[in-house]
Amino acid sequence: MTNDDKKKAFIRAVNNMQDAENRWKERAEIGLTDEQLSQALRYELGIAGGSGGRDALSIAYEGSGLKIWAGWQNINPYMDQPIFEGQKTVKMARIVFGIADPSDKQMALF
Repeated sequence: MTNDDKKKAFIRAVNNMQDAENRWKERAEIGLTDEQLSQALRYELGIAGGSGGRDALSIAYEGSGLKIWAGWQNINPYMDQPIFEGQKTVKMARIVFGIADPSDKQMALF
């Protein structure tokens, strides 16, 4: 999987709930601490879910552990390693949605 594939899988996983795109825009405007961002990701990922299809990227995700799996073949969350998990998922959300951490003193300089 390419980095672009991983980014697409991430975006699909965290935008699976109605109006998620607007919530991410609001969160980017106000900024979130790591704990707040983790809670937001757990909400958007939900208990568990996934999607896939012929000639489509297969994804699975779960809020517990902030885990996202993806691949071009069938994926098995019980056997396969997630492409994002925990803090790695939080980091990706900051990159993709441009969410600053208001508690980061270094960011306050800019």
